[in-house]
Amino acid sequence: MPMILPGRHTAAHPDALVVFLIGARINRFYRPQAWLPVVRAMPAMLKELTAAPESGFMGYQPFIAGLRTVMIVQYWRDFDSLEAYARATDKAHWPAWTAFNRASRDNDGAVGIFHETYAVAKGQSETIYVDMPRFGLGMVAGTEPATGSRAQARDRMRAE
Repeated sequence: MPMILPGRHTAAHPDALVVFLIGARINRFYRPQAWLPVVRAMPAMLKELTAAPESGFMGYQPFIAGLRTVMIVQYWRDFDSLEAYARATDKAHWPAWTAFNRASRDNDGAVGIFHETYAVAKGQSETIYVDMPRFGLGMVAGTEPATGSRAQARDRMRAE
């Protein structure tokens, strides 16, 4: 069980970052041959990225939404790093992406995929964690007490 940090904390990341949401939705459970390869591809990518901090990948947080959707929230140093990984033909993403595109022609919508990318400028993010284990950006970047100049949301939003 994760250790709960008592009190108020905020993520210790004052710099710009990219938040990348990526996921899949199983539209037809009875077609595992269509959705299982998609679901199985992500762990290899996350393992590869976690082992390569120079890639610009900072970390991730997994989520399950309802019975059909899985999503990974990823944190990146910048968009260029994210795009470089996505387009690198020698990394796990490219072959998984091309295989999905080939298979999607025949999968009859059995599985859907999505991603959303948010570029967050320095001083344009704010986090608070109260009596929580490390979570989200705080898990990725570490946390610090939300006291003094970090006590109020408005102050946390100001660029340092």
